[in-house]
Amino acid sequence: MKNIQEKVSVIIPAHNEEGRITGNLEETIKTFDEFNCPYEIIVIDDGSTDGTYEEVLKLTRRHKHVIVQKNWENYGKGRAIKKGCRHATGDYIVFMDADMDLHPGQLQTFIDIMRLNDADIVIGSKLHPNSVLKYPVERKLMTLVYFWVVNVLFGLPVHDTQTGLKMFKREVIKKVLPRLLVKKFAFDLELLVNAHHLGFKIVEAPVVLDSKRQYGRIGARAVYQTIWDTLAVFYRMHILKYYDHIDYYRRKALKRKS
Repeated sequence: MKNIQEKVSVIIPAHNEEGRITGNLEETIKTFDEFNCPYEIIVIDDGSTDGTYEEVLKLTRRHKHVIVQKNWENYGKGRAIKKGCRHATGDYIVFMDADMDLHPGQLQTFIDIMRLNDADIVIGSKLHPNSVLKYPVERKLMTLVYFWVVNVLFGLPVHDTQTGLKMFKREVIKKVLPRLLVKKFAFDLELLVNAHHLGFKIVEAPVVLDSKRQYGRIGARAVYQTIWDTLAVFYRMHILKYYDHIDYYRRKALKRKS
């Protein structure tokens, strides 16, 4: 972002993006070069079966800001992001999708909103009144339904937990990430629920979303898994109180293993 000296780490999970990953990363590099701030782009290839990893690896030889790591199995978005965060050295951590439906140029607005509101987290929201959206109707319906479910279960001060562009202060990631168990699509929700529970301030930003796909790639199995994981987060937070006694449960798990 312009007029900042702090380093930004961009975490991009990728799965079977061979056809578009090089162009999208080059556009991201161009954007951050124009921002003129210190940055790194960390791509986590999450078990791709095409040439995604090889394409990014070639890019790392031309661009010193790009780092690539590979999972040899498809573990899920959440686990890929956690791996990327372990390699991140920035003062700000950004989550971004590989398909670039959300252009990284919008991050200038994110940092402005973060400073204006003294926020710890800024998340893109498809339900923000100033958002401009071009994506399938069924995805819009899913967003509204999931917002209703999340609002009833958690009462978060946000409307959309799943949009793929998010910015965090490093302190948030450092404190929240070790608490998380979800490995797939509800990872974002578990992260935000825990951040809110710990008192971090979350603010939403409008986004311009231009879906490059005619249909969304979230199938019935992914929807089921997301709902199941959402209910599991609710159970851990409000019934089991796992997050309040996380050290106790970890010691208990270690005793079972020994």
